[in-house]
Amino acid sequence: MSIRTLKVGMLGCGNVGSGVAQLLSEHADDLAARVGARLELAAVGVRDLARARAHVDPAILTDDLESLVNREDLDLIIEVMGGVEPARSLLLAAMANGKSVVTANKTLLAEDGIALYDAAEKFGVDLYYEASVAGAIPLLRPVRESMAGDQIERILGIVNGTTNYILTRMDEAGTSFADALKEATDLGYAEADPTADIEGFDAAAKAAILAGLAFHSRVTALDVYREGISHITADDVASAKAMDHVVKLLAIAELTADDRVSVRVHPALLPRNHPLAAVREAYNAVFVEARAAGELMFYGRGAGGIPTASAVLGDLVAVARHRVFGGLGSRESDYAARQIATIGEATTRYHIRLDVADLPGVLAAVAQAFAHNGVSIQTVRQEGHGNEAELVVVTHSAIESALAATVSQLRSMDIVRNVASVIRVEGGNR
Repeated sequence: MSIRTLKVGMLGCGNVGSGVAQLLSEHADDLAARVGARLELAAVGVRDLARARAHVDPAILTDDLESLVNREDLDLIIEVMGGVEPARSLLLAAMANGKSVVTANKTLLAEDGIALYDAAEKFGVDLYYEASVAGAIPLLRPVRESMAGDQIERILGIVNGTTNYILTRMDEAGTSFADALKEATDLGYAEADPTADIEGFDAAAKAAILAGLAFHSRVTALDVYREGISHITADDVASAKAMDHVVKLLAIAELTADDRVSVRVHPALLPRNHPLAAVREAYNAVFVEARAAGELMFYGRGAGGIPTASAVLGDLVAVARHRVFGGLGSRESDYAARQIATIGEATTRYHIRLDVADLPGVLAAVAQAFAHNGVSIQTVRQEGHGNEAELVVVTHSAIESALAATVSQLRSMDIVRNVASVIRVEGGNR
């Protein structure tokens, strides 16, 4: 018995798009059995028609992207081109034409997901985006659907493979930041311009998407406090090792005591016995703390053409089933409409390295600066260096604004030659 065919249009055909085309071809029969209809890649929109695309018939390539999303014979649209425009306008046009959309575009979702959600609601189509966060790892659907009966309280994650590779090499091989970045570039983990990765923009976009889902509130990339890893040095990594900790770039989304949403991305020290500390190289992992389920961890490849394409295909199967059998998937859940807390209101801990004069009374003066700002010191380690000394101070939990004020006061003290580094500490006793 013959079955229906659904025609799929795809915007973009880089590593992920080529992977999608490959999987659609290799698993065509299995996908048809799962969907109840055959999935035919009928059109692929690209910017450069001259460049060869693996696993794609050149006859279906087009550089007229607007015409593609307006084609009446296409049922579903995949977007893997990235960026905000023209992706936003193209997807809005596709949805206005009744086409459900699968996207991997974290930047667009974090910057203006609201427009996409509203369009999906208005035109009665699906918007799925599992591949936008953590690549191949099944994460968004469990958070949105499997945990719908629970209350998520905190998400702590490594969601950028490039920075995790760099920090792993610095920790395990003593590689400098610059050399580790070059290795990541040579291996294809880092782009020619690595700014989005190493300065935390990529992770911040993903944190915004996760926070919105977890806390049923609209969160954009502008709501995320962001700090990258370009300032992390070999001395920082060595100091973390001395504490039996490791440095990771973390995306953190949590509910505050007064039921607001705090979202931040920054380097942090994690104790080596924390599950995320063992996540090496370009892998990603997300640690979820929920009221009823307790602690859960999702781990796997966070990037790469074929791994990410598998997440795109998972979404495509879901929206295709809805087209065959009727119905729609989950809509945007923003009923809680929680306010966003500023970074100054977050509760965290600091690891501070100070170069100070090696004189009597220095430690007491430094301790007084912490006490003046209401910050309690957990540990202090001191090493002499001729006429100067290095103090490494780890605080107890405190409000970020109080910790920042302490650092500002330390910088103004004559006995403090330099505040060498300030890194937050997560995962231990708060």
